[in-house]
This record gives sequence, structure tokens and C-alpha cells, in this order.
Amino acid sequence: MALLTLDEAKAQLNLTTVTHDVELQAYIDSITAMVEWYVGPVEPRTVTETVNGRGPTLALSQIPVVSLTSIVPILAGGLALDVADLVVDGTHGIVRRVTGDVFYGGPWTVLYAAGRETVPPTLNLAGRMLIQHLWRTQQGPGRPGLGGADDFDVTQPVPGFGYAVPNRVLQLLQPYRLPPGVA
Repeated sequence: MALLTLDEAKAQLNLTTVTHDVELQAYIDSITAMVEWYVGPVEPRTVTETVNGRGPTLALSQIPVVSLTSIVPILAGGLALDVADLVVDGTHGIVRRVTGDVFYGGPWTVLYAAGRETVPPTLNLAGRMLIQHLWRTQQGPGRPGLGGADDFDVTQPVPGFGYAVPNRVLQLLQPYRLPPGVA
């Protein structure tokens, strides 16, 4: 599963040959990183991280969380927890014990899958529009037939993105935006 496939990008750009496939794939890989910076992982991936914490919850840094594989204490002598005894709030990356007991004996090494099981159509459309916006740099200034500026031009830099991401793409990404403080 990908945010945007090569065939989808070519359809958005009305490209029918393989002439630009290698270069276009580089653009696709780049926009995936840009979108995921804003909304978190889109393409599923395995994450291993160290989580500190004692108390009723553990917070994972990569959201959304698709599934939890294991939680093992780093300190010698600790016992791994059975994931069947844990509940994960995938949207927020919060892990709780089914019994309500606290976590102790950490820090923990947590292995889990982050991303989305399917790419929401809105994120795919944002990817299509972003690839179209960036691909226009290949056409150079004075694009014939467009009469100068058009609705893909970005006249004001967007914080964190500069001129690379038009506002229309950010508006599509907004419902999926990571909450403050999540990296």
C-alpha cells in the first residue's frame, strides 16, 4: 500500500509513456515524506521504540497505531507483557492494561505497526494534487496557455513547508493532522 502509486501519479499528470517514471518515482517518495510529516505514517511500517513510564498508560510516538506486537522491559529480570492483556488507542498511541493496573519495571522496548490499513481517499487526493504542483517545476517559467499565475501557485510560504505545499493540499490534510507534541 502506498500514499500514491506511479500509475496514479501518471494519471494525475496525464503522462502515458515511461520516459519520466524514474524521476516521477523520486517525486512520489518525496511527497510521501512530506505528507507523513504532517499526518503521521500513511504507509504501514514496523516501529521499535523505547518508552519510559510508570503509571496507567504508555504513550507511543508514531500514530496512528495499527497493531501492537510486543512490550518487553529493558531491565534484566523483567517479564514481557502479553499483548492480549493490553488495549491500544490507535488514534492517540496510548497503551493501557486491560485490568487497569499500572506499568512498572520499565523502560520498555515496544514493537508495533504504525500507519493506516488503507489510504483514505482524501490523503490520496492530497498526494495527487501535491505531485501535480511539484511536477510543474519541470515545465519552467512562462507556462504557455496558463496566462501566468494559476490556482496552483503558492504566493505565501506556509509555515513548515515554505512554497512546496499549496494551501489546497494542506486543507485536505487538515482532518488527519497530528496533534501538537506528536512527532
